[in-house]
Amino acid sequence: MFDVITFGSATRDIFVRSQGFKIIDCDEFISGKAMAVGAGAKIYIDDLVFATGGGGTNTAATFALQGLKTAYVGLVGNDESGHEIKKELKDLGVETKFVKEIELAKTPCSIILSSEKERSILVYEGASHLLSEEDINWQEIKKTQWFYVAGLSGKSSEVFKKIIDFAFDNRIRIAVNPGKEQLGERLEELKGLLNKIDILLVNQEEASQITGIDFKEEEKLFSKFDELVSGIAVMSKGPEGVAVSDGQTIYRAGIPDSLYVDRTGSGDAFGSGFVAKIIKGGTIQEAIQFGTANATSTIQQVGAKKGLLKKDEWGPWPKVEVREEKLSNN
Repeated sequence: MFDVITFGSATRDIFVRSQGFKIIDCDEFISGKAMAVGAGAKIYIDDLVFATGGGGTNTAATFALQGLKTAYVGLVGNDESGHEIKKELKDLGVETKFVKEIELAKTPCSIILSSEKERSILVYEGASHLLSEEDINWQEIKKTQWFYVAGLSGKSSEVFKKIIDFAFDNRIRIAVNPGKEQLGERLEELKGLLNKIDILLVNQEEASQITGIDFKEEEKLFSKFDELVSGIAVMSKGPEGVAVSDGQTIYRAGIPDSLYVDRTGSGDAFGSGFVAKIIKGGTIQEAIQFGTANATSTIQQVGAKKGLLKKDEWGPWPKVEVREEKLSNN
């Protein structure tokens, strides 16, 4: 019996830092800026770091480090990157018997190009975005208390509803951090599943997409969320922290003052830290505090898994203050 099984991507992350990457004004991009290098030029790199990432494996790492019996379900390529991901998960204590190596595609890869103030990410989606119903051992994965479902894209998005329905039918509790396809072309499908989800984790822009309400109208937004989500709704607010509703109370907290090296994986670290504390019987206040600490620790190092907190660790930051406010309709 597992405590939690995770779903989502597994990637090889390559972090490339260089002062040779220039930020220029460019109207061809939404941001009005572009990262550029001289055509034909030789660009020297200041730092090069190889790591692993992806919502499925990042969250599995947190759960395992917190002492929870954890497994990851997903696909990797039959290549060096895929083998490295499986080895790292095993070293972290994550069960990998549900991870399949395939020949059809290579292991996904993200190349993170960082200058002094900006970054751009090159993404190869690859194997983990090809997950199908046939790749999942449904009989075996029902032996768990929780599912944590990160974003599923490409062909994998087609199995998202099946995973949620399967968990609900088998009385497995469900935490979901939806991806761009669930919040885009499959938004109506996601809305139809919200009443089966125990913990929904989104950012404020995504919360507005789901409810149709401006995230600045927070109480009104959560009132709508509480109509849709049967459990806990978690809305991250970037540097402003987080707001969480359990249908009766809104819990709000900021983030501790800290420097950061790289923000990659901070959302996964918060979400999995929050859910890990709930799985272990903690309160929403404690879940917010630990999720925040886990995310803060992660951004101190390059790589989504490097700074994750181990069991009984906290880091040097004080616990954030959690403020409570009863919803006016209760």
